[in-house]
Amino acid sequence: MEKKTKIILIVLLALIICGVAISIFSSPSSKNSSGNQTITDMANRTVNIPSDVNRVVATSPPMTTIMYMLAPDKLAGVNFQWTDEELKYVPDQYKEKFPVVGGWFGSQDGNYEEFIASEPNLVVEGIDEGMGVDLSTVEERQEKFGSLPVVAVTDNTNVTEIDNTIGFLGKILGAEDKADQLIGFNDKYLAEVQSTASSIPESERKSVYYASGEDGLSTYASGASHGQLISLVGGKNVADTEIQDSGSELTVSIEQVMKWNPDVIIATDEDFYGKVYSDSKWASVKAVKNHQVYLSPQSPFKWFDRPPGANIIIGVPWTAKVIYPDRYSNINMVDATKEFYSNFYHYDLSDDEARDILTSSGLNESDL
Repeated sequence: MEKKTKIILIVLLALIICGVAISIFSSPSSKNSSGNQTITDMANRTVNIPSDVNRVVATSPPMTTIMYMLAPDKLAGVNFQWTDEELKYVPDQYKEKFPVVGGWFGSQDGNYEEFIASEPNLVVEGIDEGMGVDLSTVEERQEKFGSLPVVAVTDNTNVTEIDNTIGFLGKILGAEDKADQLIGFNDKYLAEVQSTASSIPESERKSVYYASGEDGLSTYASGASHGQLISLVGGKNVADTEIQDSGSELTVSIEQVMKWNPDVIIATDEDFYGKVYSDSKWASVKAVKNHQVYLSPQSPFKWFDRPPGANIIIGVPWTAKVIYPDRYSNINMVDATKEFYSNFYHYDLSDDEARDILTSSGLNESDL
């Protein structure tokens, strides 16, 4: 009997040991015990990343902008230096927080050592095949960054398709609620403008010229992401009428602009906007004669372009009010601006500050 009892005790002890072993090796999983998690990024790559992503840098401004909007405390660096004007609406705790690490966009001035020196635990690479950034680029980045994980995220500059990118980054950053909030804001105004724009007869659509650059003589047609908001809200981009290569920046003459004779001009350069009404070359253009030239708000990120990305979400209602203030009279731009800045730029505007931003862009007080 005693021998039988000993056998039972040995069996029970063995079962207990097995249970402990199973617990150790299966709950939590091995990825959690090492502080990592395995994800599939937006290039369908399997990537092992930290479970707690708390310092992250991106290789291009559109990705950096979204991360600032969703989780600024987790941003470890920015791609370029903010100007004094842009810093006007940046909270004090972030003005000196971020080192400038450069990036691979435009001037292609990225430096791997500077990125690593910012001590991130994750790098985000925006993939955009139209800009030559594809899977091979991501793999090159990963090779150069070594053990520092690189996650590929679709750099979707089309505001009607950017929700998935925002949602993916929200999950990576542990900021799902903020991502959902930004997606909700975007979807609200997209639904508004798409509904209204579809009801505007072709004969009543206003012609619009996007004046890019300090002389106003560069532009984009609707096929380029840079000018997308014009057609989105129901305007007619004048550059569409004669220009076939719609994806690139186009240099035009003042004579061509005069021939187009747009109802509205939208500018993104303060120097051009500051002199257009006094420049005799532009005096005969309908938009100038009728005082219908507008400057995209600039701070802390531009609302219309440069770059196109999540920052132009607030540009959707603004562009609608610029081109068709009567058709979009139900949009309250003061409220929309305050909501966007508070929730996504982390800066609480007063009514006066919001009105100043909007009237400085050329909007009339009565159209806000």
